[in-house]
Amino acid sequence: MEKLVFSSPSFKTNDFLASKFTCDGRDTNPPLTIEKVPGEAKSLALIVDDPDAPGGTWTHWVLWDIDPNTREIKEDSVPAGAKQGLNDFRSASYGGPCPPGGTHRYFFKLYALDRELGLAPGASRSAVEKAMKGHVLAQAELMGKYARK
Repeated sequence: MEKLVFSSPSFKTNDFLASKFTCDGRDTNPPLTIEKVPGEAKSLALIVDDPDAPGGTWTHWVLWDIDPNTREIKEDSVPAGAKQGLNDFRSASYGGPCPPGGTHRYFFKLYALDRELGLAPGASRSAVEKAMKGHVLAQAELMGKYARK
């Protein structure tokens, strides 16, 4: 797989997320930067989750059919044409970190795909993952932490 580069001007891997990106703040997505997307990519997908949730991995954001020419996802925005799926808050949107206790890790996983997924908005994470199977050209990950005060 090629080396897809995924970062944020707001935090580095292993840094704590600012509270404005959580349920304790404005609950908006942080800005994200995308580089070195493979030339043959037809779309991008993004899944944000918390593997430290008490009941198992908690999905915070599912986004797909992102234009492969997208180089940034601005704070509090969804790229034009991208579709959002249901998160574990039962909403088709970004749901920020809101851990019940302790420090949790939040993984922002970006995938470059060789096709558009074509799923309807509101699809489940499992439907998105199933549609991506066998179509991932490259992937990158960014992890931020959060603990409620």
